[in-house]
Amino acid sequence: MRIFTLPDLGEGLQEAEIVQWHVVPGETVAADRTMVSVETDKAIVEIPAPFSGRVEKLFGKPGEVVHVGAPLIGFEGHEPDSGTVVGEIAPAGTAPAVRAPPRAGAAAEVKATPAVRALARQRNVDLASVAPTGANGLVTAEDVERAAGAGTAADAPTPLRGTRRAMARNMALAHAEVASVTIMDDADVEAWETGSALMPRLARALVAGCRAEPGLNAWYDKHTNSRRTFEAVHVGIAVDTPDGLIVPVLRDCEKRDLADLACALDDLARQTRERALAPAALRGATITLSNYGSIAGRYASPIVVPPAIAILGAGRLEPRAVVTADGHIAARRLLPLSLTFDHRAATGGEAGRFLNAVIADLVRPS
Repeated sequence: MRIFTLPDLGEGLQEAEIVQWHVVPGETVAADRTMVSVETDKAIVEIPAPFSGRVEKLFGKPGEVVHVGAPLIGFEGHEPDSGTVVGEIAPAGTAPAVRAPPRAGAAAEVKATPAVRALARQRNVDLASVAPTGANGLVTAEDVERAAGAGTAADAPTPLRGTRRAMARNMALAHAEVASVTIMDDADVEAWETGSALMPRLARALVAGCRAEPGLNAWYDKHTNSRRTFEAVHVGIAVDTPDGLIVPVLRDCEKRDLADLACALDDLARQTRERALAPAALRGATITLSNYGSIAGRYASPIVVPPAIAILGAGRLEPRAVVTADGHIAARRLLPLSLTFDHRAATGGEAGRFLNAVIADLVRPS
């Protein structure tokens, strides 16, 4: 049998989850035909046939995680095949990966103390099947107990995969690394024209903020303690999906008018929910925008994901009582705003001026 292994997916990624097979054993396929769709941290990648041949065996079922270099498809024949590079995938943070299925002798390779190994024997738990949570991949007693209880419980936990695993990894990285500070204010948008769409206005206002304080449209490198600012405003748009949070990038927002922003945002949201984005569309954001108020909430403390420095969040737009300049109380439509920034790379003054510029653009009638 000629074995085709899971190819190098680029950017250091070591595994992927099988989403759907597009071939069946016994079928003859042509070179470059899509054989299988797999999901990495954020993207679904279609893997083509490296050559023409007859499929003899499929290794793995939908939902299973396959590691790079592991057998994926067996073809009739005798020449080994090492796989091919299928493209670049957005880089992700660091976290323990979902473990491969246990193999003979694998338990000896697991990092665990003698006491934990004894507990595993007592609880009839295969250490090779346990996802470690301890430092440097060490299996803890809690890990063993969790694995022991998961075998029969109807509500047993399942490993996070794909987008949710990437989200958990990136949020943990951000929480551990970023010196987050959040400032909040309201934009009075009573003067908006009827039918004004919120997201295009927010994107345009974000550009205004970046022009006023370019230091927030930037990346911070902790290794060199340096900040890199950008003229182009590439906005990461937080999109809520059933698979988890996905943040595609709307590029060159500083060159777009409201109409163009509206069309581009609609198209980006559609592609995101259909999981039709190319991997390149998920990287390169210089700043991030989250409209969490479309679901619920007035204020929040959005999380900055390195290397970006800032994220602007918008809460629920609604009428509220305000005191006018002449001392009267009136109902005005207010848009709550929450700006989180990395205090390692930006000052409170920069963040305040940024938010002022955002509000100044939002209060414009059109």
